[in-house]
Order: sequence, then C-alpha cells, then structure tokens
Amino acid sequence: MGTIKTLNKWANAHTYYPLDLLRIVLGVFLFTKGISFMANSQILMDLFSPIQNIAGGMITVHYVAPAHFIGGALIAFGLLTRWAIIAQLPILIGAILINFVGEMNTTNLVVATITLLVCIFFLFYGSGKHSADYYFKMQQ
Repeated sequence: MGTIKTLNKWANAHTYYPLDLLRIVLGVFLFTKGISFMANSQILMDLFSPIQNIAGGMITVHYVAPAHFIGGALIAFGLLTRWAIIAQLPILIGAILINFVGEMNTTNLVVATITLLVCIFFLFYGSGKHSADYYFKMQQ
C-alpha cells in the first residue's frame, strides 16, 4: 500500500494536462471499443475464431465487451484507474497473441500494442491530479 501512495504522490507532483488528456482518450477509445463489440458481437466472435476451441472461450467473449465498456468509462473519468487497467491487461495481451495464433492483422496488432503500452504506463502513473480519484481523495 505504501508503494501506491508513493506513486500517487509522485504522479500528483508531476501531473500535466497532456497526460490527463491521454488518459481520457484511452478511456474513450476503450469505451467505444466496448460499444462496438456489444453492438456487433459477430466481430468479436470472428476475432476469437483462432482460439474458439479453448475452454472458457464463451466466457472470454462475454468478458471483453463489458470490461472495455465499464473500464473505459472509469479510465476516462479517472476513477479506480489502476483497477480498471488491470482488468484490461489480459484482454490486450490476448489481442496481441491472437494476431500471432490466427491471421496476422498488422493494424490490429499495432493498435493493441500501443493501447497495452499506454495502459502499462497508467498502471504505474495512476489517474493523475485531474481525476475523480484525486477529487474524492481531497474531499476526505
């Protein structure tokens, strides 16, 4: 717990608007991907076709869309950012691995890799000073 407090203090001392904007853009991107997967679940099923025979495949399909939808909203507002990103990491790692198991789609690979790297950055950086987490912490 002390490590998280230390990271939060460092992040709040070194917060900048472009980083907050990047966090919001990441959250909106994940939110729109969640909406896209909910609206057209066949796209998601096609993405999972290389691993459809693995146990838990249907559970995974039902985990991805809500995790992106809810996690994206939380990340955009800066509320429970680290927890929301932890929920995104298995999905993004799976998105990268699917490109190597199935048909290689370089655009999806690049987008998934960049999203994973930005998520890992915010996993350590936190939500920053301009977030709901910081606001609620200051209200205590």
